[in-house]
Amino acid sequence: MSDAAQPTAAEVRAAAEAVKTALDRHLAAVERRTGDDDPAVYEAFNALAAAAETYDELLYDRYDEVTPFEIPGADGNLPPYAGPDEPHALSLLIRRDYAVAEPQRLLAQARRVAELDDDADTRAVAKAGVSPLAALGVLFGEYEPDEIASRHKEFGLEEGDSTLWVTAAEELPEPGEWLAAPFDHADAERIVCRFDVSSVFDEEDEDESVDAGASGTDA
Repeated sequence: MSDAAQPTAAEVRAAAEAVKTALDRHLAAVERRTGDDDPAVYEAFNALAAAAETYDELLYDRYDEVTPFEIPGADGNLPPYAGPDEPHALSLLIRRDYAVAEPQRLLAQARRVAELDDDADTRAVAKAGVSPLAALGVLFGEYEPDEIASRHKEFGLEEGDSTLWVTAAEELPEPGEWLAAPFDHADAERIVCRFDVSSVFDEEDEDESVDAGASGTDA
């Protein structure tokens, strides 16, 4: 960052004062809370997280220093957890993206699987070998998602981003209750933890390694 773009000492001081004010407001909201889902506490938490993040960024830009604390949820990915302290049920929300990298391999594998199905008719077997949509239906109908993930190259697929959300609940829903719209009621405030996989993270690690290497060379 150039000197002209750096924040002033006064801006850093003002950001620090904003953190102090947000801390006081958060404590006051907690002291006055009316229940586990008090919106005032939620808003005060978010304000504190935003103020702390701004201060941390300005402190680093101006002085090349960081704060010794981290507020959960300050990155904006997740709101504060508001689910049960002792969950009696869990829901796993999984998304995995794939690119069809080798269509012919996909079709060949699907046709092979369809041919091994004693109940499949000739038309279904033929369709699996020429229609990507039919091929995907055959493969994902035959294999569990975890097996697809571990063998994706076999099926002509290339991995994209993936995420797993673990959400907490008081009890299991009634059978069939959410099947018509399985992802419509995902509550971000009940996420216990989440695990993300993306090539973006690998690229960030590589950039950091390059920067470290460059610094070492300059020294």
